[in-house]
Amino acid sequence: MGSAAAAAAPNAGVKKKLTIIPCEMNKAGNISTLGPGFEVMINPAGYTHERKINYSRLEHFGAIATRNKFSRVEPEEINFEEIVIDGTGVVAPSTAGGTTPDVKTQIKTLSDIVYKYNGSYHEPTLVKLVWSSLIFVGRLKSMSVNYTLFKPGGDPLRAKIKLSFTGAMSAQEEAARANMSSPDLTHEVVVVEGDTLPLLCDRIYRDSSYYPEIARHNRLSNFRRLVPGTRLSFPPLN
Repeated sequence: MGSAAAAAAPNAGVKKKLTIIPCEMNKAGNISTLGPGFEVMINPAGYTHERKINYSRLEHFGAIATRNKFSRVEPEEINFEEIVIDGTGVVAPSTAGGTTPDVKTQIKTLSDIVYKYNGSYHEPTLVKLVWSSLIFVGRLKSMSVNYTLFKPGGDPLRAKIKLSFTGAMSAQEEAARANMSSPDLTHEVVVVEGDTLPLLCDRIYRDSSYYPEIARHNRLSNFRRLVPGTRLSFPPLN
């Protein structure tokens, strides 16, 4: 039974290491790798996966309290507080019989992948983070290197790296997530028969009481009678 299980899963029990792989995304949102990635020597003790939602504060004169209205979903973030780069020889090479590059070489290899500017896309290189169940596509947000051990001549023997990545989405996914009726966007509306300013404010801001401010913004002399075909501007709320 044990032999059969081992044959069915030859890599069972093999420790997987965090790998950072350079890649690119086409217009359809498909990901393709651009070459070998950077495999860490020692897996980090942990990481944080952060998700944020942005809200607009709805305020108007005379209100007792403000209200928060959903604005947009922010890109997800992955943060590694400590990735150890070792050049002392204490950590065995990832391949049998291989040698471990010195600390400066390892950091340069990592930096070339995550930090290097991609002139073709006019932004940093897209990377894929792969570690067991973690698969995350994004770009570097910050990289901090803390050198902690040195040779007598000053060359580093050990370093601890903090890495932060912000998620990347295709244009299609970004459009799908976007809330195009968000109050933090400027809207232009062409008045149709039956429209009233309070009704339009309720449709855009979910609050009809903003109509005096919108009337002043559009310099309406008579907001009670909107002429069909009139183009009105609804600015972002502060």
